[in-house]
Amino acid sequence: METLITSSPLEAAAILNEGKTVAFPTETVYGLGAAIDSPEALAEVFRAKGRPGDNPLIVHIGTPEELPRVASKLSPEAGLLVTRFFPGPLTLVLPKSSEVPYAVTAGLDTVGVRCPAHPAAHEFLKCCHSPVAAPSANRSGRPSATSWEAVHNDLDGKIAAILRGNTSRIGLESTIVDCTGPRPLMLRAGAVTLEELQAIVPSITPAGETQKNEAPKSPGLKYPHYAPRARVVTHERGESPAAIPSASAWIGLGTPPVGIALAKLCTTHEEYARELFSFFRHCDREAIQTIYCELPPEKGLGRAIRDRLNRAAGNH
Repeated sequence: METLITSSPLEAAAILNEGKTVAFPTETVYGLGAAIDSPEALAEVFRAKGRPGDNPLIVHIGTPEELPRVASKLSPEAGLLVTRFFPGPLTLVLPKSSEVPYAVTAGLDTVGVRCPAHPAAHEFLKCCHSPVAAPSANRSGRPSATSWEAVHNDLDGKIAAILRGNTSRIGLESTIVDCTGPRPLMLRAGAVTLEELQAIVPSITPAGETQKNEAPKSPGLKYPHYAPRARVVTHERGESPAAIPSASAWIGLGTPPVGIALAKLCTTHEEYARELFSFFRHCDREAIQTIYCELPPEKGLGRAIRDRLNRAAGNH
């Protein structure tokens, strides 16, 4: 299969409407899209990524008005979150509509729904004939793709097309909130922080280990994620690795340890989030063997960065 690269949302949507797979930019990371009414394209998403079939997909819509197509019910809390954060980097887990096939939800009666806040994604989704199921556009388990070049490196020849856009503004996957239980639960941290969520719906809490160990209602919870080929080692700020082996790299907000071959000093949490997966991929290209990652404080955007670092290190 030859992978077409296009800058036209209309052309990309036409390819997806033919029952093919298309990668497209969002403000979080690039997604690999398939129409929810195309069983062949949905199966191709799993094949291209090497993704387990019991890992549910997030459905993307162009506008909040499309929610009734994919969700059968909206709780009052979910309604408040939609009003405040759609479009944006937030995914809500809701009761699915009959239009959403079980191939998308891994057999569950719930579905993750997101409305991206990205001009090219909006134009693309607006031209698609059905809602679009889209995990991140990378090989499963690898760092998510934040540029069209990263998508091309991972999936060239495995997907029909890539909608070329700028580097993702946020760089981490969306926050996920489950709105199907007695109280909303944050299943995955992201750019919409717990503090921002609780300002709108004070009852939202992070999911505990009990919920995380159940059948996952969203991606990013069950399988290893975000890992480069290099070994990832995390440390708290102020701590320093005892001995730095050769071919080591470091990323963080503080001062790099002495002896590091490749360092990325970030000045803000936003820069850390935006650069993390790109740095992981750069380390792989440079044959780095170990990446030391400084853990930010577990608040605000730091909570999402810590989550990705700990999962990449196998600490979850």
